[in-house]
Amino acid sequence: MYGSVVSGSVFSMLVDEAEIYVRAGNGGDGCASFRREKYVPRGGPDGGDGGDGGSVVVVATPGVDTLLDFKGKHHWVARNGQPGMGKKMYGKNADDLVLKLPLGTLMYDRNTGILIKDLSEMNERICIAEGGKGGRGNVKFANATNQTPLQSEAGTEGQERWLKLSLKLFADVGLVGLPNAGKSTILSRLSKARPKIADYPFTTMQPHPGIVELSGGRRYVMADIPGLIEGAHEGAGLGDEFLRHIERTRVLLHVVDVGSDLTPGTPEQSYRTIRGELEKYSQKLADKPEIIVANKTDLTDGREAAEAFAREIGQPVLPISAVAGIGLPEMTEKLWKLVEASKDPDEKAMEDPAVPLPMRTPPHLRES
Repeated sequence: MYGSVVSGSVFSMLVDEAEIYVRAGNGGDGCASFRREKYVPRGGPDGGDGGDGGSVVVVATPGVDTLLDFKGKHHWVARNGQPGMGKKMYGKNADDLVLKLPLGTLMYDRNTGILIKDLSEMNERICIAEGGKGGRGNVKFANATNQTPLQSEAGTEGQERWLKLSLKLFADVGLVGLPNAGKSTILSRLSKARPKIADYPFTTMQPHPGIVELSGGRRYVMADIPGLIEGAHEGAGLGDEFLRHIERTRVLLHVVDVGSDLTPGTPEQSYRTIRGELEKYSQKLADKPEIIVANKTDLTDGREAAEAFAREIGQPVLPISAVAGIGLPEMTEKLWKLVEASKDPDEKAMEDPAVPLPMRTPPHLRES
C-alpha cells in the first residue's frame, strides 16, 4: 500500500443537517432592600444588581466531525443570571452555553432562511443568542431627592431563535464518480478510512474523509463522496445532498471504471454523466482542478480501455488499479501538486514554520 497515515478522521455516521432551538439565559432581577442598623431606621438602600444571563456561543471545534449531537437534542438553553441580594451583593453572571460544531457548518435562521454564519475558520467563536442583562438594584436609584428608593429593575430576557445547521465537508481532494467506480477502495488504500466496499451500487451512504500522508511530512485530506448518477442534481439516486460537500474541496479526483462490467455504459459515458451533474449543480464546482483516473486497469483489456477512454474525451487520463496498487504513487503526487497550487499565499505561510505569521486577533476577541 502506498502512503501511510499518521491520523485520520472517519465518520462512523455522518449527520450533516439538524434543526435546533437556542435560548440565552435571562438576566437576574435587581434587589430592593435596605440595610438594617441599630438606631438607623430604614437605613440606606443596599440592593445589588442581578447577574447577566448566559449567552449561546458556537465554536468550530477540532475533532468534531458531524452534527450527531444536535440530531437527538433539539433544545439548548443557557442558564439565567442570579438575582441581586441585600448588602449590595450582585447576582452571579451565568456561564455561556458553548455549542461545539464541525468546521464547515452553515448556520441559517430557520424562519427567514438567512445565512447567519459560515464557520470556515477553526476555533472561530460566534455568539448566536445574547444573554439578558441583569436588572439594577435599588442602590442604583438613590439620589439627593430620593434617598430611599423602593424601585429595582427586572432582568431582561435572553435572545432565542431556531437555527438550521448544514454541514459542508472540508477536504483537499474530493473523489467523484459513478457508483462502483472504485472510489472507496482508493481511499482505503491511501488512508486509514474504512468506507464500506462491495460490488453493488451505493455502498457509500455518507462522505468518508481520510488523511493521506506522503514523504517529507506532506499530507492532505481526501474524501470519498457517495456515488452520483444522472439526475442527481434534481434528487435522483442519493440526490444532491452530498454535492455540497464537494464544493469545499480544492481538487476533484474523477474515478472512472474501465475494466469491469459493474458500471453501465462506456467509460466516456460515465465521465460525461458526472461532468454534466457537476455543471448543472454549480459551474464553480465543475471548474475545480481535476485529475481523471481510469480505474481497474488490472482486469482484462483494462490498459487498452484506458487508452481508448483518453482518446475519446481528449484529455489526459491516469491509468490505475486501486486493488493492485498500480499508479497510486504517481496519482498521489499529482494530487499533492494540484492541492498546493490551489492554496493562496497566506495558507502556505501558515503551514511553513520558517515564515513568520501575521498578527491575528484571537477568536474570542473578534466581533460576533
